[in-house]
Amino acid sequence: MTRTAIVTGAARGIGAATARRLAADGYAVAVLDLDASACADTVSAIEADGGRAIAVGANVADAAAVAEAVARIADELGAPTVLVNNAGILRDNLLFKMTDDDWDAVLAVHLRGAFLMTRAVQAHQVEAKWGRIVNLSSTSALGNRGQANYAAAKAGMQGFTKTLAIELGRYNVTANSVAPGFIATDMLRQTAERMGITNEQLLEGAAKEIPVGRVGQPEDVAAAVSFFCSDAASFVSGQVLYVAGGPKA
Repeated sequence: MTRTAIVTGAARGIGAATARRLAADGYAVAVLDLDASACADTVSAIEADGGRAIAVGANVADAAAVAEAVARIADELGAPTVLVNNAGILRDNLLFKMTDDDWDAVLAVHLRGAFLMTRAVQAHQVEAKWGRIVNLSSTSALGNRGQANYAAAKAGMQGFTKTLAIELGRYNVTANSVAPGFIATDMLRQTAERMGITNEQLLEGAAKEIPVGRVGQPEDVAAAVSFFCSDAASFVSGQVLYVAGGPKA
């Protein structure tokens, strides 16, 4: 029986790479993002490689939208037992410039979104007595200038993960977190713009500070997620794996 996986924020970047990797691993994949049409390229890439996927549009911070999306996925692909909470946004600013909306928006997508998606999916996992949850954290969880909101959200993802591991372990459901470092994605272009430099300058500068001498690619993160979702990782739960090319703390 083919298992069903949901990857949030899967229209591009790490989410898209993860959706493609899980499809290659044999899962039917729900490619979920705010706008279903933005998921078309990811779905097409999966189908071109012989996989099965559907595009799903939903705001992960909206409880009704999440419930509707998960119900549709269960109906069209089968009960989802793998969930990758990857959806995220940036609203970077120094603390004294950060607005209430900057703070609320980031925590809503990352933390409320992960909570709502997990609450909806765990019902299917518990019934199946098997499941995998992978939450995307970040090296920013260790602190990063101009990212008080994002750092708080990503640190929160780690505490959320460890609690899920404790609560859901008895149902053969594992929960782990992947914390990427500097990964070449479209989201980083926003950072470059904020810093007043080109994306290429940002990537080159970052590579010099990373022990392995290069920036990460979305596929590097997808490989870590793939392991946590596998049967080989059945005795690994409540862990945080930094995918950052070297130690950060």
